[in-house]
Amino acid sequence: MKIPRFKTLLVASAASLLLIAGVSAQDDSTGSQTVARPRKKPAADSPAPTSDGDLPKIPSKLSPKATKDHEGDADATFSVEANVVNVDVQVIDPHGNPIPNIPRDNFRILEDNVPQTLTQFSTSEAPMTVAMVIEFSNRFQAFYTSGWAETLTASYGFVQSLKPEDYVAIIAYDLRTTILSDFSNDRSKTSEALSRLRIPGFSESNMFDALADTADRMSKIEGRKAILLIASGIDTFSKLTYDKARKALQEAGVPVYSIEMLQVERIMAEGYMGASQQLDFLQGDNELKTFAKETGGQAYFPRFMQELPGVFQQISQSLRNQYSLGYSPNNQARDGKFRKLTVQLVNPGTNQPLKMTDAKTGKPIKYTVIAKAGYVAPRAVE
Repeated sequence: MKIPRFKTLLVASAASLLLIAGVSAQDDSTGSQTVARPRKKPAADSPAPTSDGDLPKIPSKLSPKATKDHEGDADATFSVEANVVNVDVQVIDPHGNPIPNIPRDNFRILEDNVPQTLTQFSTSEAPMTVAMVIEFSNRFQAFYTSGWAETLTASYGFVQSLKPEDYVAIIAYDLRTTILSDFSNDRSKTSEALSRLRIPGFSESNMFDALADTADRMSKIEGRKAILLIASGIDTFSKLTYDKARKALQEAGVPVYSIEMLQVERIMAEGYMGASQQLDFLQGDNELKTFAKETGGQAYFPRFMQELPGVFQQISQSLRNQYSLGYSPNNQARDGKFRKLTVQLVNPGTNQPLKMTDAKTGKPIKYTVIAKAGYVAPRAVE
């Protein structure tokens, strides 16, 4: 699919005015159909809705049922060990590039400020399991607008950056959240799902609900997993509050990588937006950064479409070049409480923070350790 390019000042100005209108627009599409609405004639093997009206569970090929007789062939497994905590860690340089070949002895994990003993350590590359959560509402992705073009460019571009063995699911949201395609490495299914992103229906953008629901569905999947959020960063009508969504993401432990759209349009519309409208966008920026930081992901704010390939490469490198750590916590209480995690790099001889130098220049370099902020301890089975 070729995405139209908006080069003229007239179109850019119109996009800016549409952005302003979108911030304050009310949902007047009661009779329209959401882009995320399932097809009227679902396949015979489609999952049935749950009795409480919630969305159906993802019928993933990675589920225990599907892998019952093929445990050795599965690319992802589901954890049944409650006494082992797995933590995926990224170490990046100031340019966002991963730093490889860090020995096991340099890593230290603290749970609630108590040092833990590593029992597992690996750096091997593995296929990724990614859920693409895409905002597609009439507020910012109206048909043939720059927001529509940017969203589709980012969505198609990320899929093209995946390797053949990677699994991906496509999930769109406006007023509702709908799974357009299940986790699969069959790119024809992914393309068919993306082709349904044409004319959005509702003007609401329920980001909190979409993220929390997806993270919960992915929480038991092990291996290289992540949520890629492509959105404006603004939530309009979610059932969950920001604090509840934040807590749900922390508990699920699935890294969130976000790509915020509409940067150029925001810059051009700044002189026309009111204080409350500007605050909405700034709040959205902060929320995306917080979700990423607390789950071990990263947030990106590209101003130009030409930056997207570099963003995709950084996300891919971050997921494929992680250090997988595991430990049996000293605190074995099954109390269902949140445990804070801190991952550090230390010199095992001095127990001081590890110092790194550039291999070419020999100069000291700063590095950043990225990992989830914590996990929720299991509860005792009654």
